[in-house]
Amino acid sequence: MNNRGVMSGGCCSCGSGCCSGEAPKQAGNRRVVIDFLYLDLSVCKWCQGTDKSLEEALNDISNVLQASGIEVVVNKINVTSQELAIKHKFISSPTIRVNGRDIQMEVREKLCDSCGDLCGDNVDCRVWVYNGEEYTIPPKALIIEGILKAVYGGETAYDSTEYKLPENLKKFYKSMNQKNKINGNNKKSLFCGSGENKCC
Repeated sequence: MNNRGVMSGGCCSCGSGCCSGEAPKQAGNRRVVIDFLYLDLSVCKWCQGTDKSLEEALNDISNVLQASGIEVVVNKINVTSQELAIKHKFISSPTIRVNGRDIQMEVREKLCDSCGDLCGDNVDCRVWVYNGEEYTIPPKALIIEGILKAVYGGETAYDSTEYKLPENLKKFYKSMNQKNKINGNNKKSLFCGSGENKCC
């Protein structure tokens, strides 16, 4: 637990069924589970900005939640593979879910130069819509509203449609695998030599 009274943890530490596909219990259990799912925090400016905006939103409402006796658990999940994407029903990067529900059910995407540079291909990332405007980083107010709706508004609707890995994410993971394979071969050639001097 940090100095905001907000607990941080990895996936499945929440105990709320967020990873099993079960609908978590609502505010009656005095706990709110926030999942932040993303492709990359080292390069992607959109993911970095979303992480910062989430932190600022939690800072702003932590006193209100604490006063209500509500425990906040934050899971930051780096979705690094297709297997993890399927496990978490990952639709677009970045994503913020509160008690298993996406804070913005409508998903819009635009070309993300950062993730494109990362994987070596054209990749779209999520844009957020708030008050009729599009943002590459979710406004703090949007996140706060999403959290408060889940805590006090009794949000219980979940997307029950069958999950299918989006083509955009398939392309990202395929490009990353190809890039990592090439980089691995290049590193190997630097140290292994060639011909009679080849060691492996």
